[in-house]
Amino acid sequence: MLQFEPLMELAVDVGELVTLGAAPQGERRVVAILGGTFEGPMLRGDVLPGADWQLLRGDGVLEIDARYALREQNGGLVEVTSQGYRHGSPEVLAALARGEAVDPSAYFFRTVMRFTTGAPALAWLNRTIAVSTGARRARQVLLQAFALL
Repeated sequence: MLQFEPLMELAVDVGELVTLGAAPQGERRVVAILGGTFEGPMLRGDVLPGADWQLLRGDGVLEIDARYALREQNGGLVEVTSQGYRHGSPEVLAALARGEAVDPSAYFFRTVMRFTTGAPALAWLNRTIAVSTGARRARQVLLQAFALL
């Protein structure tokens, strides 16, 4: 039986969507990760810059492949790989694209997160897999990450 425990909440500031155009699998896009903050029961700190490489498939599903780093309050650095899906009705996705506030329960936004660090105090993250639920704002992504036990 799967069990989860709260790991952290992230507020990730993002830049403009850049489309690379139609590709054989769908529209390839990239969104800059500019920074942000994170906080949880066992860690807190800043989100460092990175990028979210996306693929908007023909069936309307957005494939997410975000890679960035965290700087924990005590200085430890953590690489984050976050991959998943965002999808919803055409109306909801159009509202998100316009930067409108949309209730997160109106669409699916989930990722699987993996971590890599050389910081001894954070080495437990090297053995952690988390599942996150997300909410998209005009210039921010809010994530709630839960560690799989």
